[in-house]
Amino acid sequence: MAVSTVYTVQSLNSTCSISTPTKTNLGIQQRHVLFFNAGNRTNRGRVRGGVIRCAGDTIVIGLAADSGCGKSTFMRRLTSVFGGAAEPPKGGNPDSNTLISDTTTVICLDDYHSLDRTGRKVEGVTALDPRANNFDLMYEQVKALKDGKAVDKPIYNHVSGLLDPPELIKPPKILVIEGLHPMYDERVRDLLDFSIYLDISDDVKFAWKIQRDMAERGHSLESIKASIEARKPDFDAYIDPQKQYADAVIEVLPTQLIPDDNEGKVLRVKLIMKEGVKYFSPVYLFDEGSTISWIPCGRKLTCSYPGIKFAYGPDTYFDNEVSVLEMDGQFDRLDELIYVESHLSNISTKFYGEITQQMLKHADFPGSNNGTGLFQTIVGLKIRDLFEQITASRASAPLEATKA
Repeated sequence: MAVSTVYTVQSLNSTCSISTPTKTNLGIQQRHVLFFNAGNRTNRGRVRGGVIRCAGDTIVIGLAADSGCGKSTFMRRLTSVFGGAAEPPKGGNPDSNTLISDTTTVICLDDYHSLDRTGRKVEGVTALDPRANNFDLMYEQVKALKDGKAVDKPIYNHVSGLLDPPELIKPPKILVIEGLHPMYDERVRDLLDFSIYLDISDDVKFAWKIQRDMAERGHSLESIKASIEARKPDFDAYIDPQKQYADAVIEVLPTQLIPDDNEGKVLRVKLIMKEGVKYFSPVYLFDEGSTISWIPCGRKLTCSYPGIKFAYGPDTYFDNEVSVLEMDGQFDRLDELIYVESHLSNISTKFYGEITQQMLKHADFPGSNNGTGLFQTIVGLKIRDLFEQITASRASAPLEATKA
């Protein structure tokens, strides 16, 4: 006969249990389970013959993409799904790359450059080269945050090109690490609960980078072209291969609706979703597992030239089974997006029209009239659902220990 005794202490950051089997004076096997605050814990594992089980640890999301590929916009959409605006740490370095909201903390992996701008020039390497980055520190700090420990994270100053003094980062509910290398180092990759890769074609990437670097950072067209050419070999060697590890890929391509289009204003976007990922079910159009081609333009969806086309079906991607949802073209009226939304399933919304509401809320964001904004919003909702499932699973673990 087994008896369970449960001791409970108020938890601040997460809930852990210590399960320790003992025997009573009558020889009955008894299990003591202590729930305690893990905010200051320094180790995990066995304690005096018992087992520590923790629920509520930080969930880590990885977002990989080249510079100028829409990571910042994606982060703004993602944090909006969880509510609250993401802002730099209050009272800290005004040039901090970190964004903090009630639920999420977004860390830019540029902060783990081991060489500043001058150092990279001296060594003859780009920021994409692993030799210009401190992966040991990246791993140690991401692991510490995942385990509930605060870290002093360095800051790479994009204005000066220098490494600024570090800033204190406390463990959030959701940590997003975004940048060039979130899936490059196997140790860091193993810490990720979910991973996304933004795969932008060269033509589209060039147009986006011109818009951002010329308008926001004052770079000349010539310097942007030179930067892209200089980065291309390292991008192909170190950044692009990471997409094979991603649970979801948002691929942005030139449209197929306009023959020989070279302006890049109309986009064809694919959401490539890996099958079999725990806590993640791929979105589907009409009928799961079928191959669908759909042109929704008509009375319920206003479409000016060249129109809109959706597609969905199974495929393989780096030898992985995937489901692919595709949109080619752009919306004329975002309020009509609800018609498309009503034909999608597994979108993890909490109420009818939530995708449309999110898109309308951020209508001024880049990509809001095409598949980039739509699929970024969908992935954000899927991450929220994943977070809730993982949190529920971890919360139930200590209770299951009492039944053992």
